[in-house]
Amino acid sequence: MKKVTVSTLAKRVSADEKLVMSTAYDAIQAKLCMSAGIDFMLVGDSVGMTHLGYGNTLPVTMEDMLAHTAAVRRGAPEAFVVFDMPFMSYQQSDEAAMVNAGAALKTTGADAVKLEGGAEYAPLVRKMTGAGIPVMGHIGLLPQRVQVCGGYKVVGRDEAGARQVLEDALALQEAGAFAVVLECVPENLAREVTAKLYIPTIGIGSGRYCSGQVQVITDLLGLMEFKPKHAKRYIEAGELISGALKQYADEVKSGVFPAEENTFQ
Repeated sequence: MKKVTVSTLAKRVSADEKLVMSTAYDAIQAKLCMSAGIDFMLVGDSVGMTHLGYGNTLPVTMEDMLAHTAAVRRGAPEAFVVFDMPFMSYQQSDEAAMVNAGAALKTTGADAVKLEGGAEYAPLVRKMTGAGIPVMGHIGLLPQRVQVCGGYKVVGRDEAGARQVLEDALALQEAGAFAVVLECVPENLAREVTAKLYIPTIGIGSGRYCSGQVQVITDLLGLMEFKPKHAKRYIEAGELISGALKQYADEVKSGVFPAEENTFQ
């Protein structure tokens, strides 16, 4: 398979093809995504909640993200892989942000970085893209600001909020971002933003009119109890896995496993 690049994604959007993005956190998930035709992957800081046992994304470190992104890259060499910049990896200073973003690409082989925030981060995005670091923006609901916002809430329902979302999207585009994630904004607003941009919008909880969609892989597969409104479970894999593990435990306890075919003579 030919390597997927920023140009590949732009051509797909120009051809009215919806972009399909999923999170992936390890080599196995990356291989499964590729085999399903999902070659646009986000190694999200949501790994803190899906794999590391945290209650939100804030404790996730650069070291966590570097390890998981490198694993995804090994599992899917041809995919377009986006490294999610974790909390305080870019907010402290532009210098630290440039160093961390550069390390993300050089160390893991990721194709781009993603950072949360709108117009206030446009100067940083311009620096990054000017230095050769592809940047995906992220506006609307910002999980890294959950403690400031008082929870996970839809953004842009009032006139001022909607205006800010649009201004943020345009500022990121002007700064050189190649795409913008719209998280939990009203569908009509997401449609308007998508119509006004020439770069793709990737929706999560933002309706049907974005250029593409991204979902958390554990939500799609039913691996966690929590089920957000914007997600669709395509399989209850958690129940299947739990059932298989219980059968294994029961067979070991009863002496059924290992059987003769599982032993060496």
